[in-house]
Amino acid sequence: MIVFPIAKINLGLNVVERRPDGYHNLETVFFPVKLEDALEVTLMDEAFPSPFDCDLKVTNINIEGEEQRNLVVKAYNLLKKDFPQMPRVHAHLYKAIPTQAGMGGGSSDCAAMLLLLNDMFKLGLMEQQLIDYAAKLGADCPIFILNKPAYAEGIGERLQTIDLNLSGYYLAIVRPDIPVPTKEAFSRIVPCKPEKNCRMIVGQPIETWRKELVNDFEKSVFALHPEIGQIKERLYDMGAVYAAMSGSGSAVFGIFREQPDLSTDFGTMYNKVLTL
Repeated sequence: MIVFPIAKINLGLNVVERRPDGYHNLETVFFPVKLEDALEVTLMDEAFPSPFDCDLKVTNINIEGEEQRNLVVKAYNLLKKDFPQMPRVHAHLYKAIPTQAGMGGGSSDCAAMLLLLNDMFKLGLMEQQLIDYAAKLGADCPIFILNKPAYAEGIGERLQTIDLNLSGYYLAIVRPDIPVPTKEAFSRIVPCKPEKNCRMIVGQPIETWRKELVNDFEKSVFALHPEIGQIKERLYDMGAVYAAMSGSGSAVFGIFREQPDLSTDFGTMYNKVLTL
């Protein structure tokens, strides 16, 4: 069985308070983006000499760390505890979503694994149960169970779907070769509740977003890596209606009315233009 985990961008991201458990409460609007990885799962032969119940192979993009620490494997192991009858599997993850970019690639992969295993082995899990499992794997994971525009609170697990249609626009994504670890990004944040909620702002005309829709991570990340802030300004110079860093970075996106040409300014960086 094969599925195609998608990416996301954040339309506004406010870090409103630090929690007693060390996490932070957020307010953000998640918007799904049709930039896809591919995840294939097949049954493992009983005679296959693997010490693991889920044998993972990652291709196309090199990911740091052991593959058994990948969120895809963690998703399998999480379900295996409650459904020990699940057989051993091979998993092949083809990565196309850029990593350490704030686009939720790893979170999407593990959510897709939960959905795939639920279907493949007829576990009978309902949507909210899958969201609860996803929340145990990471803050951005639950949105990828829904794969719809949604307003999120808490650490990202309290979701309300919203009606947000950006069809007809183009999305430009630029990801410089500058990894921004999430822990580093959070360490420089001063939590503060905004005067105006991002859910309210995205309900306004898109022309108002530039002045009002804020990603709290930009201030600290741009101070550390001015090149990322310069990408945002260049996207505006090229005619973006709205531009921002996604999540904790380092990918920056711009929303355009006309299809932009990124090759001249960003040809040496990862760049892609998608239709919304």
